[in-house]
Amino acid sequence: MTITIKKCTLEDSRTLQEISYETFNETFKDQNSPDNIKTYLERAFNINQLEAELSHPFSQFFFVYFNNEVAGYVKVNANDAQSEVMGNESLEIERIYIKNKFQKHGLGKVLLNKAMEIALECEKKKIWLGVWEKNENAIAFYKKMGFVQTGAHTFHMGDEEQIDFIMTKTLI
Repeated sequence: MTITIKKCTLEDSRTLQEISYETFNETFKDQNSPDNIKTYLERAFNINQLEAELSHPFSQFFFVYFNNEVAGYVKVNANDAQSEVMGNESLEIERIYIKNKFQKHGLGKVLLNKAMEIALECEKKKIWLGVWEKNENAIAFYKKMGFVQTGAHTFHMGDEEQIDFIMTKTLI
């Protein structure tokens, strides 16, 4: 079993799109309408959108590979790339997804640790994320990793307004 992490570049946009579609569908399709999922996927993961995000100077994507196969990814944002105004002392984990067939191998923890490593290298004091209030497995995982709920914000899934818990971990 080999686990490796690779920073994504613009050349990875198609692979990023494929894994984004796959993991988002696996995670949320059973709890949301097909129309809302389709609308969200087309807006959030179209190639132009992903290339813009890959090109942003304060956003970074990383793939995690399990036995040389892309198994998941993480996206982190700093400074003005954060989806909420949290200040320059914070780093956001905007997306962290593992394909279903690779879950329970510790890959989420590997990606979370990578995000925390980046935060510390950038001298950030906090790391935070938004997680859907109904995603109990993810909430339990983040709590286990030392995150606490510090707020909430609205997330739009197509025409439905949902609530994400904001969870934060102090690093320094």
